[in-house]
Amino acid sequence: MTYIISAETLHGWMGEKALVLIDVRAHLQDENFGKNAYEKGHLPGAHFLDLKEDLSGKVEKHGGNHPFPDFTQFARKLGDIGVDHEKTVVVYDDESNMFAPRAWFLLRHLGHRQVYVLNGGYKAWQAAGYEVTTDQAHAKATTFTPQVNDAEVVRVEEIKNRQEDVILIDARAQERYLGIEEPLYAKKGHIPGAINYFWGQAVDETGRWKDEESLREHFKALPKDKPIIMSCGSGVSACGNILALRSLGFDNVKLYPGGFSDWISYDENKVETKDESKLK
Repeated sequence: MTYIISAETLHGWMGEKALVLIDVRAHLQDENFGKNAYEKGHLPGAHFLDLKEDLSGKVEKHGGNHPFPDFTQFARKLGDIGVDHEKTVVVYDDESNMFAPRAWFLLRHLGHRQVYVLNGGYKAWQAAGYEVTTDQAHAKATTFTPQVNDAEVVRVEEIKNRQEDVILIDARAQERYLGIEEPLYAKKGHIPGAINYFWGQAVDETGRWKDEESLREHFKALPKDKPIIMSCGSGVSACGNILALRSLGFDNVKLYPGGFSDWISYDENKVETKDESKLK
């Protein structure tokens, strides 16, 4: 698929392409998970970027639990690990597939086009029998110049004032969408009018992204000619649905980075707990 590559493809690229590999393994409820996993083993030459420290910014009253990082600082970090617009970048996490799409989206949002997600992540690489290492990666620093595309994201006011033809999708699990359970936030439910497409249903039982035919079947109710806004809890897992949809040729898909955590930070914003997934 367009933005998702196999371990075999990546292995073939090594030594042939100017590559930068980025390990973004993480866990929403364990801040040290990613760094610890990286230190225990990673792909040869891979650099580690932390969800909280690198792929997110400072948490404030509004903006959600994982606001975008400061783009000047993020661009500097990318340059430090050797990323420029000429390099091919491959990002990976583990079989969860939640965090690599966030890094993929950020890089593309800043204008990088040659960025891919490793299908199945670190465990797929291991399962293929390829080398892993504990050696610290080193890179010749370069300059990454961000070319931010603000048209790819929306803010809370655009959610409130969206037109009737705009499809708002909540990418969280159905139990959270319906307010049955909520492990992270003080309020339960979803943004009124949102339908539910759990991002995890785009991944199969082995931790790999489903093939194109299966993804088309999963998203068959979504029209390509209508604008789509993707939301989740804090702008992380929603990127998985964006990755899948853009791989299928959906061009008009935007991210609400603040997600539900930003929405509920405004006292006047209501939440809904009934199933509103009318398109399915």
